[in-house]
Amino acid sequence: MSLAPGQPVIILKEGTTRTQGRSAQRNNIAAAKIIAEIVRTTLGPKGMDKLLVDNIGDVIVTNDGATILEKIDVEHPAAKMIIEVAKSQDHVVGDGTTTAVILAGELLRKAEELIEQKIHASTIISGYKKALDKALEVINENAIKIDLKDRATLRKVITTSLGSKSLGFALDKLVDIAVDSVLSVVKEVNGKQRADKDDIQIVKKIGRSLGETELIRGVVVDKEVVHAAMPKRVENARIALIDSPFEIEKTEFSAEIRIRDPLKIKEFLDEETNILKGMVDKVKAVGANVVFCQKGIDDAAQFFLAKEGILAVRRVKKSDMEKLAKATGGRVVTNFEDLSPKDLGRAGLVEERKIGEDRMVFVEKCENPKAVAVLLRAGLERQLDEAERALNDAIMNMIDLVDDPRIVPGGGAIEEEIARQLRQTAGKLSGKEQLAYLAFAEAVEAIPRTLAENAGLEPVEIMAQIRHAHENGQRAVGVNIFGGGVIDMLANGVIEPAKVKLHALRSSFEAASMILRIDDVVAASKKKEEKKKEGESETPEF
Repeated sequence: MSLAPGQPVIILKEGTTRTQGRSAQRNNIAAAKIIAEIVRTTLGPKGMDKLLVDNIGDVIVTNDGATILEKIDVEHPAAKMIIEVAKSQDHVVGDGTTTAVILAGELLRKAEELIEQKIHASTIISGYKKALDKALEVINENAIKIDLKDRATLRKVITTSLGSKSLGFALDKLVDIAVDSVLSVVKEVNGKQRADKDDIQIVKKIGRSLGETELIRGVVVDKEVVHAAMPKRVENARIALIDSPFEIEKTEFSAEIRIRDPLKIKEFLDEETNILKGMVDKVKAVGANVVFCQKGIDDAAQFFLAKEGILAVRRVKKSDMEKLAKATGGRVVTNFEDLSPKDLGRAGLVEERKIGEDRMVFVEKCENPKAVAVLLRAGLERQLDEAERALNDAIMNMIDLVDDPRIVPGGGAIEEEIARQLRQTAGKLSGKEQLAYLAFAEAVEAIPRTLAENAGLEPVEIMAQIRHAHENGQRAVGVNIFGGGVIDMLANGVIEPAKVKLHALRSSFEAASMILRIDDVVAASKKKEEKKKEGESETPEF
C-alpha cells in the first residue's frame, strides 16, 4: 500500500519533543555547564555556602557538593547525568564530588569549542581518553606512599579535606576522631587492610557544642533499659546478644483448652512464668550481667532479670546487634539452648545516660572494638547536619587511605602537573586528536584557577606563577589560598588521597564522553494532572 504524496507519517506520540544534531549537543552541554557552575564557588577552604530550600520549606546550608546536587530538583536529562557523577564519586570515595563535577563541566566546555571548529565528537572523546590515560599515569608517578602508623601525615590529609567546612575550633577534635575511628576498625582481608564505613556509627544529638563530640570505643544503642528496677550502670560487663524473644511464642492456630479442675488453672498459668524464669536462669548461669535482645522481653521476664541484677535492653536494631558483636567480641545467639559463656561479649562499661530528651545505652571501654561510635553534638540542628557531612567526608578519606595509602599534593598542584605533562606529550599525537588532548590539559587547570578565584586572588597571575614553578621542576607547588601567590603543598601539609583524584578524573571523563555521544534527544510528553474545580462536574470524553 503506497502513501499519498505529502501524507504525514506519525511515529511519535502527540506532545513528544525531539531535538537533533548540533542543537541537541548544545542543549546538553549547556545543562551540564550550569550544574558545574552551581557548585564551582564552593570549592576550596574559601568556597561559599549554598542555602537550599525544599518544597516544604526545610532549609539546608552547606558547601558539600554531593549534598547540593542531591537536594536540587533538576529536570534536564544531561544535568541528571552530571549529578550521577557526584553520586558515584561520593559513594565510591566519599570526597572530591565538587572537583569531579567541575572537571566534567570544563571538559564539555572545551569540547563545545572544538565542535564549533567542525571536529567530530568521536575524535574529541578519543583525544580525551588518551589524555585521561596520561593523567592517571602522572598521578601514579607523583603519588607518595605513606605508613598508616604515621599519625601526623594522616592528620594533614584529614585537615585538608575538612579545610572547606565551617567547624571552627572543633576542627582538630573532629580530625582526631576521624583518624582514631577508622584505625580502630581496620581489618585484614585477603592480605590487604580494609575498613568499612558501616562499622563506624554516627549518633547525632542536638545540645552542647561541637567541641564536645566524643569517640565511643564501643556502640551507642538508642534504647533505654526496659525495667526501672534494673541497674543503670554495669562495669566489667559480660554481654549476651540474643536474637530470640524473651516471651512465650503464640501458636499460629487457634486452640481451645478445657480445664475441669480449678486447681489446674493456677498450674497452667504458672507454667508460662516457669518457662520465662528458666530463660532468665540460663542467662544467669552462663555469667551474663547485660542482655541485648533483638526481639521483645515479656513483663515477667523483665521482673526476673531485674531481680537477678541484669541490665536488659529490648528490640535492638539488627544493625546495632551486628555492631555490638563486632565491638564486644560476642556472638549473636538465636536459641537460648545454644547460649554459652564463650558467646558472651565483654565491655568495660555499659551505662544508660540521658542525652538531651532521650535515654540511650552506652557500651564502651571495649578491649579491641571492631565497631565504634561517634556521639556528634552541636547547638543548632543545621550545624549538626553540616558537621555530620564533614565527618563523613573525613572518615571516607581515611578509608581511602587504608585502601590505597598514597597521597598527592593538594591546592591544584597535581592538576597543574597533569596539564604540564599533557602539553609536553601532545606533540606525539597527530591530527585533530591533538587538539582534544590539549583541551583536556586546559580543562584540568580549572581546579587551581577556581581555587584562586574563590580565594579572591587574581587567577591569571596565579596560573602564570604555578606554570612557571612546574616548568622548573617544582611539582608540588599549588595555590596559596590564605597568603596569596603559590607555595609547596607537601611542605605545608596540604595533601589529598591519590584515590580521590584518580576516581574524579575517571568519572568526569565518563560523564563528558557520554553526553558528547548524544546527538538526538526524544522527550515524551508530560502527564498533566487535571484538577477539578470545586463544584465542577467531570465531562466524559468519547
